[in-house]
Amino acid sequence: MAFEKPLEKTPIKTFLEKGVETGIFPGAVVLVAFKGEVALFEKAGKYTYSLDSPVIAENTLFDLASLTKPLATALAMMKVIDSGNIKLDESLEELLTGFFPRPVGALTPRLLLCHSAGLKSWMPFYEELTVLPPAETKNELRKRILDTPMAYSPGKGVLYSDLGFVLLEWIVEEITGRTIPNLIQEHFYGPLNMKKTDFFGSNPADRVDPTQFAPTEFCPWRKRVIQGEVHDENACSVGGYSGHAGLFGTAGDLFALTKMLVGHYHGKRDDFLKPETVRDFFTRQELVKGSTWALGWDTPSPKDSSAGGFFSVESVGHLGFTGTSVWIDLRREITVILLTNRVHPTRSNRKIRQFRPALHNLIMQSIGQIISN
Repeated sequence: MAFEKPLEKTPIKTFLEKGVETGIFPGAVVLVAFKGEVALFEKAGKYTYSLDSPVIAENTLFDLASLTKPLATALAMMKVIDSGNIKLDESLEELLTGFFPRPVGALTPRLLLCHSAGLKSWMPFYEELTVLPPAETKNELRKRILDTPMAYSPGKGVLYSDLGFVLLEWIVEEITGRTIPNLIQEHFYGPLNMKKTDFFGSNPADRVDPTQFAPTEFCPWRKRVIQGEVHDENACSVGGYSGHAGLFGTAGDLFALTKMLVGHYHGKRDDFLKPETVRDFFTRQELVKGSTWALGWDTPSPKDSSAGGFFSVESVGHLGFTGTSVWIDLRREITVILLTNRVHPTRSNRKIRQFRPALHNLIMQSIGQIISN
């Protein structure tokens, strides 16, 4: 079934503009797709709150922050698992070279992907890493994570963790002999014609005009407004990206990627991955009672979900700290991509927490009215 009638722009456009006016974010892009076709592609606001700021465009590059986890690192893990190189329940001591004392040596990709490995959520490693030679920082970051005391016993709790995805990046590199940016560019982003989405490292100006990027925060550590380089400090300290952050992208590019994944989930295509691999990664793991996590992706919470109240239980999504999100209703094949720079000029602005589910509700109600007519 094709989406023959586009969504009415006015209410959603007005809602986005209200987000700008009330200081939720300087600018935003929202793309809504139904059954593999774009139903709405709208934008609002500017790069900053300055009157002379450039306006947000549909192809503006946003710092995707933790969307790096599902759209790059978990995607690379899908490819590694799909190729039969490793299994989800093999341990770090089996997968990586070196000595890994228990309990960290017993951690598995499955535990890491669903945030049940026992690792702490975040640590300010960047404060000490930046004094090291650049070539040493990534290995030192991994060593420090291994040496950090556990927050809880592996498999006995749930704590959203950047640290786990740093280790997943390590697994991908060790098994394939390639970096995640190189791997996913060849196998996914390139073939999908995702021309702008990429990791740009420490010097994006060498490759892309920085003015194509929506600026993020005035960083107290770097003492400047960040534009075109990763907002996350730990990722910055190890060369501009890691397994948990560093990806930049546009809404149109992300739609191409999510459309591919949804097609595989429903068995309509098998050119990138085996459909069963995608289904496995999109399935809630329930290793811990009450956990909503699938493999690298979240699923809707029973209460106060960022997806709002209308996405089906057969949905997956993820948020990015900078104000980005992707939610996919797999049952109804509805995708909502929201990209903002809500951290400009400061991360203390958390108004998007109320805005995002309200936007999702408005979109889902609008689609529901059209489907029922």
